Amino acid sequence: MHQMSAEMRACIEDCLRCHSTCLGMAMNHCLEQGGKHIEPGHFRIMMACAEICRTSAAFMLIGTHHHKHTCRECAEICEECAKSCEQVGDMETCMQECRRCVESCRRMAA
Repeated sequence: MHQMSAEMRACIEDCLRCHSTCLGMAMNHCLEQGGKHIEPGHFRIMMACAEICRTSAAFMLIGTHHHKHTCRECAEICEECAKSCEQVGDMETCMQECRRCVESCRRMAA
């Protein structure tokens, strides 16, 4: 049985929260706001962020050592998403969740 550290459990929670925040904000906030909120580059990074967060959480739950790779990529994409959200504006919740996930995933990738 794979023993999961408290740090890994926290990272899984951060990833899943970031997944639901990015997906929820893209679909409910950005689509409603329109304009720069649905600019293709911004919308794509939000979708990519939601997807890699879900994947990273799944890899940690599976217990494969490959989670280090998905977590490294997740941190990079979350960082990019946070920057995009900052540029678009009015995306504070998403920025905060992405940045929390960046820190968590960097620790897991180390």
